Amino acid sequence: MGSVVKKRRKKIAKHKYKKLRKRMRAEKRRYGKI
Repeated sequence: MGSVVKKRRKKIAKHKYKKLRKRMRAEKRRYGKI
């Protein structure tokens, strides 16, 4: 049962990381324009 919780937590972390990277990339582009 513990492994299932770990897997789920990993999935959530991955999703959060993906979102963060997307935002960072967008901000970098914005700063590059200025």
